[in-house]
Amino acid sequence: MTLHSALTTTPLDVAAHEALVAHPAAGAVVSFAGVVRDHDAGRSVARLVYEAHPSAEAVLAEVATEIAKDPAVYAVAVSHRVGELAVGDVAIAAAVSTAHRGEAFALCARLVDGVKARLPVWKHQFFADGTDEWVNAA
Repeated sequence: MTLHSALTTTPLDVAAHEALVAHPAAGAVVSFAGVVRDHDAGRSVARLVYEAHPSAEAVLAEVATEIAKDPAVYAVAVSHRVGELAVGDVAIAAAVSTAHRGEAFALCARLVDGVKARLPVWKHQFFADGTDEWVNAA
């Protein structure tokens, strides 16, 4: 069983996460890239900064471990970026491998949803009009 989780300031590579979960018995590898978009609630986003609580790495590992315990899972990889990100940067990369696609899609969705719900990371959005706001969301 391969299990990878990381909180990092370096750019994320979804293909690298897919490679981390490669397994000879896997008939499906599902990956997800959460990408910084150029808008939020009708406002133009210029950039954002993610800040993490000191427990964030442990929480990320906990969520990944919970997904990895599913008997259908061969491997799990998930990383979240912190620091300054530009529009188009990957903020979260996740990948799961299983024998069948339905399981892989469902488990990758659970992984991302678990990270979004539990990871203590705050997003500071900077808008094109010079305003900014904090959002408690991974």
